[in-house]
Amino acid sequence: MSDRAMSFGSVAEAYERFRPGYPPELRDLVTAYAGRPIRTALEIGAGTGKATRLFARPGTTVTATDPDPAMLAELRRHLPADVRTVRSAFEELSPAGTYDLVYAAAALHWTSPAGRWTRIAGLLAPGGTVASFGGPARLADPAVDAAVRAARAPFLATDDIPSPDGTPPEDEMQWPGTELERCDLFTDVRQTTIPRRITVTAAGYLGHLATVSAYLQLPAPVRDQALRAVEAVLPPTVDLTTDIVAHLARRTG
Repeated sequence: MSDRAMSFGSVAEAYERFRPGYPPELRDLVTAYAGRPIRTALEIGAGTGKATRLFARPGTTVTATDPDPAMLAELRRHLPADVRTVRSAFEELSPAGTYDLVYAAAALHWTSPAGRWTRIAGLLAPGGTVASFGGPARLADPAVDAAVRAARAPFLATDDIPSPDGTPPEDEMQWPGTELERCDLFTDVRQTTIPRRITVTAAGYLGHLATVSAYLQLPAPVRDQALRAVEAVLPPTVDLTTDIVAHLARRTG
């Protein structure tokens, strides 16, 4: 696992405070797709539990995994005791059985591509569902976005995470749907977007940026300079487009 993937633990509390959660519509989408009760679920890269709380409902036993102890400690502060937590990278998981649902929220791209889908298929019961979802928080106002890009440019060229398989952003099917479609271990691949727009204060947006891996990889003094430069061009509140793109597939067999 890369240093960038393991950078979030240092800002676990801020991650919980400033990162948006997930709406009930997403849970409804996944459960409707599954087409059967989800009694057991395994979460890859649970972080502070933003998506864990979405599926930790009566009748569903969730096992939340993450390699970072600070992120899991924050998760335990917000989730009921019956949510099982396992400190482990995805590649090192030793599951006791299979699950009705294996899911990842803005985390699957941090896993190693070698054997990724074989491992996930092995974690799923026959006909079980794999779900991956997330999306960046983008400034909705083009003028504000341009000002922020110019302000951060001396310190950081981009805070984007490129597509793991190089899929161009204009293509209709995005990663990981592209890989799922090519994998004979899964069928019925679907991509769905849940539109979402939120308004946050300038301080809230800066708090969010401070949890983004590209900023976390900067030396602390440079990161502080970059955030101050961005702060100088922000209005008191900003609108963010935080659409959730969900990919769903079913294990064959």
